Amino acid sequence: MIEGYHDGHLVIRWFWAAVERFNNEQRLRLLQFVTGTSSVPYEGFAALRGSNGLRRFCIEKWGKITSLPRAHTCFNRLDLPPYPSYSMLYEKLLTAVEETSTFGLE
Repeated sequence: MIEGYHDGHLVIRWFWAAVERFNNEQRLRLLQFVTGTSSVPYEGFAALRGSNGLRRFCIEKWGKITSLPRAHTCFNRLDLPPYPSYSMLYEKLLTAVEETSTFGLE
């Protein structure tokens, strides 16, 4: 689900390109950043749960281009600013994912 963006929006395409470029460790950290867990449910992403039951992964348009992406783990939601370039999105997303791991989320 995407709020504020549409499926073909350039920022969304850049997001998925960044995920493809990530190595497996970075993908796990992204999953943990957004959902609070580093494992996918046995039934797949469709079975992701939040604080109130099933919660699909979603991306919401939010913030300024100077902001890092932020996550709401209870809602499996990634708030993603409207970055003007792929390189900026990649660097900001990677920073958010890598810096979160320093807090020791398990």
